[in-house]
Amino acid sequence: MQKTRILLCSLLILLLAAGIGPAYAYSTPESIAAAGKVYVDNVSYDPNAFFSGDIGTASYTVKNGNTDLGVVVNHATLSDPSQKFSMIGGDHQSSAQIGPGQSHTFTFTVRADGSDGFYYPVFSLSFRDADNLFAREMVRIDNTPLLLTIKDKPDAFTAGKKKTVYLEVANPRVNAVENVILEVSGQGAEFTPSRIYIGSIGPGKTALVNFSVTPNSEAPVLMTLHYDNGNNPHEVTKELPIVFGIDKKAAEPVMSNVQVKNTGGTWHVTGDVNNAGLETANTVIVTSLPPAVPEDPYKVYVVGALKPDDFGSFEITFAADGVESVPVKLSYKDADGNVYDTIQDVRISTGLSLTTTSDSGGFPVMPVAAAIVIVLVFVGGWAYYLRRNRK
Repeated sequence: MQKTRILLCSLLILLLAAGIGPAYAYSTPESIAAAGKVYVDNVSYDPNAFFSGDIGTASYTVKNGNTDLGVVVNHATLSDPSQKFSMIGGDHQSSAQIGPGQSHTFTFTVRADGSDGFYYPVFSLSFRDADNLFAREMVRIDNTPLLLTIKDKPDAFTAGKKKTVYLEVANPRVNAVENVILEVSGQGAEFTPSRIYIGSIGPGKTALVNFSVTPNSEAPVLMTLHYDNGNNPHEVTKELPIVFGIDKKAAEPVMSNVQVKNTGGTWHVTGDVNNAGLETANTVIVTSLPPAVPEDPYKVYVVGALKPDDFGSFEITFAADGVESVPVKLSYKDADGNVYDTIQDVRISTGLSLTTTSDSGGFPVMPVAAAIVIVLVFVGGWAYYLRRNRK
C-alpha cells in the first residue's frame, strides 16, 4: 500500500513536470535572444515641426531582425517625461505577431502642449517573453510663422486707377507647409484676383505672387495668408496702406524741341517726347485738340513705348484759323493699362512770323534789311577812306 502511494505521487510529479515544461520552454535564452534582435527601424512625425497646440501623428516602425524566429509584442505606448507632448489616441494594447524579417508600425495621435524647443517622447513596447523595448526620438515645437513681404508697390495710388502689388511668401520653417492661399480684402477697392492659390512651400523656399488693386478710397488693404501645418490651419495677416498722391516712380513723358511751320494752310508741329520717369511709358500718342482740326498725313502720331531716359520724335498736322495757340495732347499707358493724358499749348503765331514767307510778291523782310545794313556799312567805310586820303 505504501509502495502504491509512493508510485502514484511519483507519477503525479512527472505529469506536473510534463505539463509545466512546455509553458517555460518559450522563455528560454533563445527566445530572449530573439527579442534582442527586434529594433525600431523608423520614426516619423507629421508634421515634422509642430506649432504649440498642433495635433499630429507619431509613427514607430518596429522590425524583427531574426531570420527564423517570430516574436509576439503587445502594449505599445508613447509618453513624454517633460509632459510637453500628450498622446491623445492610438494606445496599442493587443498582441501582435511579427514574423522573421518583417515590420510592424505603431501610430499614435499626439498634441503639442509645450512652447518652442526640442523634446524626446519615449516609445515603449512589451514582449510576451522578454523585457520591454524602449526608444526616444527628437521632435520639435517651432512657432515661427510664414513671412509675407511686399516686394514692390506704387509710391502712391490714384482713385479709380488699377495698380499692381508684388509680394513674396517665404517659409523659414524646417518643414514644408501645404495649401498656401493668399486672400486680399478691403473696403472701397476692387482686387484682381482676390484669392490666389499658391500650394506647397518647402522649408527655406519662397514663392512670388501679385495682385492688382483699384482703390476708390484711402481704406487699407488686408492681405491674409492661409496655410496648413500638417492638418492644422494657420494664418498670417499684413496691411497695405492706400494713400492717394503722385507716384514718384511713374513714367513721365515730356514734349520738347517743338517746331512749328505752315505749308499751304496746314500746320506741321514736330518735336521730341522724352520719358523723364522711372517706369516705361507704353503706347505714347501725340495729337492736336480743338480748335485745331487734325489733317492728313499725321492726324495722330504713335511714338510707341518709351523706357526711362528714352526719347522718340513725333509729327502732327492740323488746320487752325484765327488762333495763336492750339492744345496738343500727349497720352500714354502704364504697365497696368491705365491711360494718362497731359496737354501742352503750342503757339502757332510765333511759328508763322519766323518760318513763313510773304505772299505779296515783294522781297522778304529779313533779306532786305540785311542788304540795307551792308550798303550803309560800305558807304560809311568809303566816305571814311576818302576823308583820310584828303588829309
